[in-house]
Amino acid sequence: MKKILLFLLLFIYANTVKAQNESITHSGDIIQIALPVVALGSTFIWNDDDTKPTWQLLKAYGTGLVIQQALKRIVLKPRPDGTDNYSFPSGHTTSAFSGAAFIQKRYGWKYGIPSYLLASFVGYSRIQAKKHDGWDVLGGAVVGISTSYFFTKRYEKKNIEVSINKNQDGQTLCLLYTF
Repeated sequence: MKKILLFLLLFIYANTVKAQNESITHSGDIIQIALPVVALGSTFIWNDDDTKPTWQLLKAYGTGLVIQQALKRIVLKPRPDGTDNYSFPSGHTTSAFSGAAFIQKRYGWKYGIPSYLLASFVGYSRIQAKKHDGWDVLGGAVVGISTSYFFTKRYEKKNIEVSINKNQDGQTLCLLYTF
């Protein structure tokens, strides 16, 4: 009876671990797309036409994709699970860190820190899924961050607003300074 209970406990534990690992992998798959999509959405919300933020993101993301795919075909490093020879650098990580670096460079560390934490989770999910090792993830992060830093300009909100209002007594000049 003890052997049967032990077998059942081990069976339940093994299935729980497998389900958790699949959840981590699936979450990483979603976040690696969600970060660049959020970055793209932000370019429409905080659009200053003179810097063309959407174009900045597209150049950064596209360049990162081209570099990452070229490196995969040049390096030909086998994956830890042995499925193919396109391990270095991690494409998921390149994508996630490209979005995170864009958000951080454009809008600051207040939004950058959570973005980088999510991108780091994507890297972890790739290692946990045995698709990449630490060097593959680091390579993807370097490609994603460097291309975003190269193409992205910081968003500068206007600190002073000037308006003239008409009232009963004449006109009022208003200056609004935002810190």
